[in-house]
Amino acid sequence: MSKKTFKDLVEIADKLRSDTGCPWDREQTISSMLRYIDEEVEEVRQAIENGDHENLREELGDVLFQIIMISQIAKEHQYFEMDDVIDGVAKKLISRHTWVFGKDKAKTPQEALEMWKANKKKEK
Repeated sequence: MSKKTFKDLVEIADKLRSDTGCPWDREQTISSMLRYIDEEVEEVRQAIENGDHENLREELGDVLFQIIMISQIAKEHQYFEMDDVIDGVAKKLISRHTWVFGKDKAKTPQEALEMWKANKKKEK
C-alpha cells in the first residue's frame, strides 16, 4: 500500500461522513467531537511526557484526524473548510513571525516571544 497523504485523510473523512460511510461517523457533530479531541490531545501529552516517540507519531495522527473530521462537519454545515483552517493558520504564522518573514530582528528566544506577543496584540 502506498504512503497516504493529507489529501487522502481529507477524502477518508469525507467518505466516512457520506451516505455510504460509517453510521457512527455520520452521527457526530462538532460538539460531540470535543470529547474525542480532548482524549487524543491528552494521549499526545502522555506520549511526550513518556518520551515515547513511536506512540507520539500515532497520537499526533489521531489529533490531526480529529481536526480533519471537525473541519469536514463544518464544511457540511457551510461554516468553513479545511483549506480555510490551513489558510488562516499559515497567514497568522507569517504575520506574527515578522523577524522571519519581515524586517524585524530577533536574536534570542525571548526577543522572538516578545515580538510574537506584540504582533498578536496588534492583530487583536
